[in-house]
Amino acid sequence: MHRLYKFLIIVSCSLLAAMWVYGLFFASKESINKIGDEAWKVESEKICAVSEKERLALIDLRKVKDSGDNALSERSQIIDKATDSLERAVNALTALTVADAKGRALVPLWLADYRTHISDRRAYSDDLRNGVNEPFSETVTEGLPISEKIATFAADNAIPSCAPPIDLSV
Repeated sequence: MHRLYKFLIIVSCSLLAAMWVYGLFFASKESINKIGDEAWKVESEKICAVSEKERLALIDLRKVKDSGDNALSERSQIIDKATDSLERAVNALTALTVADAKGRALVPLWLADYRTHISDRRAYSDDLRNGVNEPFSETVTEGLPISEKIATFAADNAIPSCAPPIDLSV
């Protein structure tokens, strides 16, 4: 019986060591989100940087309680303007041609996620306009907030300005 335990421990340790060797030295290190079209990435970053600059110009650091009777309405107007900027960027990104096959498969999915995020922002703005001051709630997909999926794709493709804004998550 003692020999059986010893054998099982040796086999388990060997399999564990083999897994680590494979993972460290042989498994692919490339992100599943990374596409090969560098020109698309450069153009996308330019488009998103314009949108990011527009949104930064809208920053309002006043607390809702210190903003007067129309605070929620004013906040919803700012969110609408920021979301309009995001939507213009997504529309411009949609017009870009992606040169590689992986990009042609992944970019439309990413843009569809972005459109869902935009829809979530519009619903939140409508809630504020109607006097409902609840925290921003976004769509969850595959167990993740959709903004996290969008941000991961942007990070994996070195287009940081294309990450979704975090203006509603505070």
